[in-house]
Amino acid sequence: MRKVNKAYKFRLYPNAAQQHFFWETFSATRFVWNKMLYDRIEHFKETGKSTTVYPTRYKDEHPWLKAVDSLALSNVQLQISAAYREFFKVKKHSYTQKTIERAKRQNRTLTFYNYEKHPKFKSKKRNDWKSYTTNNQNETILVTDRCIKLPKVGLVRCKFHRQIPSDAIIKSATVSQMPTGKYYVSVLVNIENNIHPVEPKTFIGLDFSMKELYVDSFGNAANYPHFYRQAEVRLAQAQRRLASMEKSSSNYKKQRLRVAALHEKIANQRKDFLHKQSNLITKNYDAVCIEDLNMKGMAQALNFGKSVSDNGWGMFTRFLEYKLSWSGRYLVKVNKWFPSSKLCSVCGTVHDSLALSDRTWTCEGCGTHHDRDINAAINIRNEGMEMLAA
Repeated sequence: MRKVNKAYKFRLYPNAAQQHFFWETFSATRFVWNKMLYDRIEHFKETGKSTTVYPTRYKDEHPWLKAVDSLALSNVQLQISAAYREFFKVKKHSYTQKTIERAKRQNRTLTFYNYEKHPKFKSKKRNDWKSYTTNNQNETILVTDRCIKLPKVGLVRCKFHRQIPSDAIIKSATVSQMPTGKYYVSVLVNIENNIHPVEPKTFIGLDFSMKELYVDSFGNAANYPHFYRQAEVRLAQAQRRLASMEKSSSNYKKQRLRVAALHEKIANQRKDFLHKQSNLITKNYDAVCIEDLNMKGMAQALNFGKSVSDNGWGMFTRFLEYKLSWSGRYLVKVNKWFPSSKLCSVCGTVHDSLALSDRTWTCEGCGTHHDRDINAAINIRNEGMEMLAA
C-alpha cells in the first residue's frame, strides 16, 4: 500500500471582494513569471549560463506584490524551474550518427534543446495566466460542508459534487478562472492507494479513427458525435459578430462571453463523452492496447487539424491511463511505426502497397478480406499482449 496524489476539481462562487483578490493574485503571478523569465534570458545572454531567480527580489521595487499570497509567487518560481528542466532535456535522436561525426570533424557544437518547449511570456490577451497555486501550511486550506478556506481569502462558497476522502491530506489548491468568468478550485490531496494490480485476462485493442474516435478489436466503434463540427456554424456566426464590434465596448464584452460560452460547451461535451467511454472500457477490460501516436504531427502533415483536434484522442488516452492505473489495470502503448494497418492479422503478411484511402483490402497470402480499422485494432491488441507478457 502506498500513498499517491489525486486532484478534486470544484466550482467556486466567490463574492466581489474575493474576486478582486483572485484578480490581483492572477496579475501578480503573471507579472512575476514574466520578470523571472526576462531576467533568466538576459543572464544567459550575458554569461552563457542558466540561473535561478526568486520572487522576493521584486517585492521591494513593487510593494503591491506583498498584498497577495506569497506561496502563489513561490509556486511560480517552481513552475518556471520545471519549465526549464523540460526545455533542457536532451533529445537523443535529434541527429543521425553521420551528422554527429561530421560536426566533430568540423569542431561544431550541436544543440539538443527542444526550442518549441522554451518557456514563453504570458500575455494579457490570453486566458491561460488566470490561475495560481497555493500550499497548505498548518491547515491554511480547509474543506467544510459548503465552503473551502484559502490563504488570505478566507471561506469561499464552493459546490462539492463529490466528497474528498476523510483520511486525505490536503497538499495544495489551484484557483483558476475560465474565459466565461467561472471560477474553479483544484484540490490536490495525498491518499492511500489500496488498489492491487490485477492479472490481465481480458484484452482490447483500439485503433484511432478520425470519424469514430476509435474502432476496437471486436469491430465496435465509439460513434463520436463531433461536437465541434455540430456547433461550427453557430460559432462562426458568433465570432463574425464579435469581429465587427468595437473592442472594449459593452457589446463587445457581452459577445466575447457568448463566444467563450460556446467554446466551453463544446469542451464540456467532449470531455463528458470521453470520460464515459474511458470509464466503460476500464470496467470491462484488464488491459487496453493503443498506438503511441503523434497527434500534432498527424494534424499538420495530413491537413486534418480540426478533425483530429475535435476527437480529443490525447485527452481520451490520458483518461484511460489514470483510470486503468487507479483500478490496477494496464494501458499498453504500441510503437507508432508498428505496421498495424498493413499487417494481416490472420497470416502475418505485410502489404506495403496499401494507401491511406484503402479502407478494405484482401490479403494476398491467405485471401482474408479485412476492414482496415478492425484489422489494425486486432494487430494492436496482439502486439500489446506480447509486450505485456514480455
